[in-house]
Amino acid sequence: MNRSLLIVLILILSFLGIADSWYLYQSAITDTALACDLGSGFDGCNIVAQSAYSRLFDIPLGLYGVGFFALTFIIAASLSVMSSRRLYQALLGVSAFGVLASAVFMFIQFVLIKALCIYCILSAGIAVLLFVLSLALFKRFQP
Repeated sequence: MNRSLLIVLILILSFLGIADSWYLYQSAITDTALACDLGSGFDGCNIVAQSAYSRLFDIPLGLYGVGFFALTFIIAASLSVMSSRRLYQALLGVSAFGVLASAVFMFIQFVLIKALCIYCILSAGIAVLLFVLSLALFKRFQP
């Protein structure tokens, strides 16, 4: 995979992550139920969203997700116009943090809340893909 394609994929995934996180954030601040009647054990979105774990410092986790994905998008967009070792390192570091945070949130859903949110799983999946793509970009193209 070439550098441009990796960056485009990171930008697309970051945008999807922003959209997903924004939906969760908007639901939290408007106190609107999430649309998640999917069955198969993935219909616990509102249980997760209304749990005590859905906020950090009284800020909905969705807003942190928006910030994470927006930062990833900005770094990747910057890499599309300039090649800087620090930008590669920043992208890898931010994406690694996203994977770790997602792992913690998934643990909380499985173990503490005992409910699954499809939007949270989507966010975690995007974070993992961003890390994998960022690692590939770092290994192959960083100066």
